[in-house]
Amino acid sequence: MPGATAKRARMQRPLAGLTAKNALREVVAGVTLLAIAVPLNIGYAQIAGLPPTAGLYALVLPAIVYAIAVSSRQVVASPDAAAAALVASSIGGLAVAGSADYLTLALAQAILCGVMFIAAAVFKLGFLANFLSKPILVGFVGGLALDILVSQVAKMLGISINSGGEFIEKMSGLIGGLGDIGWWSALIAVLSILILQLGKRFARAVPWALVVLVLGTIVMATTGLEEAGVAVLGAVEAGPPTLTWPVISWSMWGALIPSAIALTMITTAEGLLVSRSYGEKRGYPTSPNRDLFAFGLGNLAAGASGGFSVGSSTSRTAAMDQAGSRTQLPSLVMAAGTLLLLVFGTALLEDIPSPAIGAIVAMAILPLLGIRDFRMLWRTDRFEFIIGAVCFLVTLFVGSIPGILVAFVLALINLAKRASNPAIDVLAANDDPSESLLGDVPLGETTAKGVIVVRLAAPLFFANGTVFSDAVKRAIHAVPEGSVRHLVVDMEAVTDIDVTAAEAFASLHDWLDSKQIELSFSRVRLPALSRLRQLDLLGDARIFDTNRAAIAALESAKQ
Repeated sequence: MPGATAKRARMQRPLAGLTAKNALREVVAGVTLLAIAVPLNIGYAQIAGLPPTAGLYALVLPAIVYAIAVSSRQVVASPDAAAAALVASSIGGLAVAGSADYLTLALAQAILCGVMFIAAAVFKLGFLANFLSKPILVGFVGGLALDILVSQVAKMLGISINSGGEFIEKMSGLIGGLGDIGWWSALIAVLSILILQLGKRFARAVPWALVVLVLGTIVMATTGLEEAGVAVLGAVEAGPPTLTWPVISWSMWGALIPSAIALTMITTAEGLLVSRSYGEKRGYPTSPNRDLFAFGLGNLAAGASGGFSVGSSTSRTAAMDQAGSRTQLPSLVMAAGTLLLLVFGTALLEDIPSPAIGAIVAMAILPLLGIRDFRMLWRTDRFEFIIGAVCFLVTLFVGSIPGILVAFVLALINLAKRASNPAIDVLAANDDPSESLLGDVPLGETTAKGVIVVRLAAPLFFANGTVFSDAVKRAIHAVPEGSVRHLVVDMEAVTDIDVTAAEAFASLHDWLDSKQIELSFSRVRLPALSRLRQLDLLGDARIFDTNRAAIAALESAKQ
């Protein structure tokens, strides 16, 4: 039972699935995760306009808290490219990137996300993320990814641009700087991409991002290319994360709310989907509300320990699944390894070449452009392709917050479009359901002498009440005048009726009376039967129903 499954997910112990037999494999997977996460998080912190330590701090306390609290045994929590771009675009207009105020706002934003996740878990609001359909997610994330890619290409070519600016400004800076390409930077980037791509093809298990950083650091330390204009990461503050709390004005807290909502919704939509899919794939229960609560604790921990907003990392989760990991132990190993690096090894990070970081991040975000997804949408549903494309363009050229607002509006338009055009069946004269006419209903004959049976395959509500009424009238007008004496509405698929639809239905009933056509209901569900009586739609209509309990309930209610 679903309820029992959710209860088991809530009750399962931390590190569920860990045994003596798989402990070594989980530890090895954790080392692999560390090798993947460190270079990516350094790059994502730079995308967000934050110091490298912000990306590394997000791998320590937030990862530990999330791993202990979450129901999923495999989802990896970490900042990702989309979150980093959202942070940069939303905070960039409130403070200067790299400043102390900017970092403070990023911490406050993570705390707001944490509060929203916990509220969503407590009030069971995870369903709201369902409004972000695949076309909307593809368009929104694709727009963010292309914006990020421009900055990374500039970094790989050694071109200085305003990475916190708008997309057009970044593109202008990139195109205008093509005459000043740093050829050594470009060479390092090209070699980095070759290593990443060839390594992925021939030895996927090797953490090639770490290999690129190590090789790049050795080259920079031994050749003096920094003097030739190749940028490096620079000094990284040593020491473990410390507990803190952002002190900002109430007005600034308010200014961060829209971006925090966007971050929360994107993470909820992606995180719950990834959690459920891996749970089903590997045969263990998950609890959406517990997962939301874990995201909340993780973001609170990020905001209180110098990190920035964390979500689910699809790529790292997939990497852990391929490595055979079935527990959250790798996340704890990653946290311990990152802590050791922060305490003892930050000097090793200073000479990492920026073009290599740009290449690593660029290769990681290329799949987020959604090219394959857009092709699929174009082939299968042009309207949904348009939704994705509009969301992509608004996010890219107007901004991430307008992008998420447009996404919700498009979701509602898409929902209304589909709801207002439900399947309406008019049974054919030979009573063969396979010959029912769907949608437009000018049939031209009745199911039996003087009888038409109409079936609505949806709830009857404001978006389709008039549509249903018009469909019934077209079906009656399609036969010779006066030949219809009885209309039967099959209510099997009607689960609810709202007030607006009830008014349209009452008007239809009056029209039927004027034509001397009797109205009957068939196979009425008990909740719908109750609504028909409550809305005073039954009148003298007869009910043909195999559900005797429903008829008995109706008769009891009438008495």
